[in-house]
Amino acid sequence: MKISGYNFINGERSGENPSTLNSFDAHTGAALKWTFHPASRKEAEAACQAAAQAFAAYQATSPAQRATFLETIADEIDALDDDFIQLVMRETALAEGRIRGERARTSGQMRLFATVLRRGDFLGARIDQALPDRQPLPRPDLRQVKRGVGPVAVFGASNFPLAFSTAGGDTAAALAAGCPVVMKAHSGHMATAECVAQAICNAVQRCGMPAGVFNMIYGSGIGEVLVRHPAIQAVGFTGSLKGGRALCDMAAARPCPIPVFAEMSSINPMIILPAALKSRGEKIAADLVASVALGCGQFCTNPGLFIGIRSPEFSQLLQQMASHLAQSPAQTMLNRDVLRSYEKGLNHLHLHAGLTHLAGKLQQGSQAYPQLFKASARMLVSGDPLLQEEVFGPVTIAVEVEDQYELEQALSGLRGQLTASLLADGEDLQQFANLVPLLEQKVGRLLLNSYPTGVEVSDAMVHGGPYPATSDVRGTSVGTLAIDRFLRPICYQDYPQSLLPDSLKDANPWQLRRLVNGQWSEGTL
Repeated sequence: MKISGYNFINGERSGENPSTLNSFDAHTGAALKWTFHPASRKEAEAACQAAAQAFAAYQATSPAQRATFLETIADEIDALDDDFIQLVMRETALAEGRIRGERARTSGQMRLFATVLRRGDFLGARIDQALPDRQPLPRPDLRQVKRGVGPVAVFGASNFPLAFSTAGGDTAAALAAGCPVVMKAHSGHMATAECVAQAICNAVQRCGMPAGVFNMIYGSGIGEVLVRHPAIQAVGFTGSLKGGRALCDMAAARPCPIPVFAEMSSINPMIILPAALKSRGEKIAADLVASVALGCGQFCTNPGLFIGIRSPEFSQLLQQMASHLAQSPAQTMLNRDVLRSYEKGLNHLHLHAGLTHLAGKLQQGSQAYPQLFKASARMLVSGDPLLQEEVFGPVTIAVEVEDQYELEQALSGLRGQLTASLLADGEDLQQFANLVPLLEQKVGRLLLNSYPTGVEVSDAMVHGGPYPATSDVRGTSVGTLAIDRFLRPICYQDYPQSLLPDSLKDANPWQLRRLVNGQWSEGTL
């Protein structure tokens, strides 16, 4: 497997910077044999300019052409061989089954957006035909459609080296929208990023797309150049609250501000209601510990907090969870930086006077042990910031409330989240029905009797939520609605057929379902 370590800019490889970065074996911490050239400011600007130059030609491609392009990217990703799988495992310490599943998710995501493009509903075509005889004033001919915003900067995530990185959901959504991409590779899996970037570039050549439609650079600190560059019109980010907020502030400070779609911090509360706890407490204990420990807790949807009403059953649940945790093995985290961050977060929890450590081996060595803490309800009610902060790793905090009123008060104290889960039986759903509208104000996805760590890629999925879960509550980073983040509406008033885009022409050559004079129509006008 050939890895050069050079940046991808306008269809060429570039490595002007003589300094290099190393990729590391996640298990041992040893440097791998490949080195990577961090992009210079000049190279980062060249990548942005290449994307800007490619935008007009790429935006002019039809949805069917872009669909074929995305499918070709998917084929190229699926063609990456076993050596690639082993490489990803070395860089991330993720298991082979997880990597193969994530690759299938990544290529499947591309193919799903290809389906969206062929379906055409993402365009949101609307036509209000002229009413020249309307009194007291005639109505002009008005036609609206959505178009790509322009070049998008995407920042790869640490915890999903494929599905949220080089060819992940942000890249897929941007390319589907007709927006060229400038990718900032994550430092935790640069060799993986290079292999995937090459797969995308192969698809660019096979499909005859503009060379600058996809660019990728390496380096820490260089992301600021991308966000501030005038060619970049939107940003996609998955990572920490600190990092995401910094990008939001940079984008807002530009002479021409741009949107940043950042997925950042969530503790994903689980509410365990009395009847469910009484009928299946032992299973809940086992399932909750399994969800917390899954993938060493390195999911943005990891259940970092669960709440129950004081009862003998809730006390027993904590004992059962402690027993399961004691049997849970330590796991290797994505890299040493992630491990250090986990240890720092645990240290803050241990030092807080309002928290009690219930279970989990002493954190030591190079692996992470799952942990269980307990907090008082008043910490949530008062908005204690420590309880609201995500600790990235296999840890969860129990909160015991006195009654339904205090449960509602505690939930009201929560900040924005990606998910909230109710574990409930029939009588719970009747007694606690008022929790649903409360949680609707707090989260992007409400779950019933399931755990949040699985995120289906589909038309109906929402992977978003109020701040600080994300920087923009109106969008999602998973599912086909993610394309809307990189589209903007444009209206044509009294334009002749010859100048209208095909999506708005009377002949309807793409056979779209359009809103015409307030009625849905799939025909010609």
